[in-house]
Amino acid sequence: MKAMILAAGKGTRVRPITYTMPKPMMPILQKPVMEFLLELLRQHGFDQIMVNVSHLAEEIESYFRDGQRFGVQIAYSFEGRIVEGNLVGEAVGSAGGMRKIQNFYPFFDDTFVVLCGDALIDLDLTAAVKWHKSKGSLATIIMKSVPKEEVSSYGVVVTDEDGRVKAFQEKPKVEEALSTNINTGIYIFEPEVFNYIPSGVEYDIGSQLFPKLVEIGAPFYAIPMDFEWVDIGKVPDYWRAIRGVLSGEIKNVQIPGQRVAPGIYTGMNVAVNWDKVDITGPVYIGGMTKIEDGAKIVGPTMIGPNCWICSGATVENSVIFEWSRLGPGVRLVDKLVFGRYCVDKTGATIDVQAAALDWLITDARQDPPSHTPAERQAIAELLGNNAS
Repeated sequence: MKAMILAAGKGTRVRPITYTMPKPMMPILQKPVMEFLLELLRQHGFDQIMVNVSHLAEEIESYFRDGQRFGVQIAYSFEGRIVEGNLVGEAVGSAGGMRKIQNFYPFFDDTFVVLCGDALIDLDLTAAVKWHKSKGSLATIIMKSVPKEEVSSYGVVVTDEDGRVKAFQEKPKVEEALSTNINTGIYIFEPEVFNYIPSGVEYDIGSQLFPKLVEIGAPFYAIPMDFEWVDIGKVPDYWRAIRGVLSGEIKNVQIPGQRVAPGIYTGMNVAVNWDKVDITGPVYIGGMTKIEDGAKIVGPTMIGPNCWICSGATVENSVIFEWSRLGPGVRLVDKLVFGRYCVDKTGATIDVQAAALDWLITDARQDPPSHTPAERQAIAELLGNNAS
């Protein structure tokens, strides 16, 4: 069976991570989120998968290639052009991306599934497709019910008693919401849907195609299903996803590596003297990371591979990406460190290089700066005031 993963977006709400990493490649404890989607699709018999790519397309293509090692077949549709020898992404919208593939050669010749490439899900796709077919539906939205106080964060879908879609509300006020069922970005289509998607223009599924189907009275349905759905559309969402995996709240993702103590997991060859550090789980430490004596780590925290946490540093409730070196006495609480950027839980970002603080958080592949004991104390006091 055939499916499509939408992977062409720029991921602007997850910057700075997506400056150098496309959103589908964002790691959930070292595994790209799109890899979990491939596993789900394969599990339910979807083994021919199209992926539309644009922003940093080569990162996705070079990792997943033809899909063979994931037990599926993958092909890519690039959206963009070459300018002065460089690929420049120009996404054509989610529905436009579908149309581009179908115009190239009719790939979607039977019921197919479309998934957004930025969510962790454990949906029973087999049951969803069966329901879709039982309705004779042209298009089906998979919905999830959320507490009413959360509806203002999502696109709300309004249906009749039979499940037929009647209207949409985009991030409505709580008191104005007509439903608590939200659009999860998981869709089932019949090939006839292309009769309603124009060629050669940017066209979106949610804001253009779906309202059109409602307007013409097409057999267009939505079904609420009970499944785990972790959207990582924004930095705070990504933060919650990592915390959820480490704390065990997200059940369909296993913590990798080996368990060295209750709630503490490591990759290979982590350099640490366990008797001389203070670590409280849940914590994951990636392979080839060095934790110096006197460091303190409090979970839920993820420290990526090839990092270096210096003596006296404190890392609490934080996410540290690979090749990060935290200097002596650094105190990071509720922070995400990605290269030269330090981000708090709300998404507010500090460029440590531009702020002349790159001697506090540096690349672990660089020679470490040297400081006198007095300088180290000054660093610790500065970070105590500014980095927590």
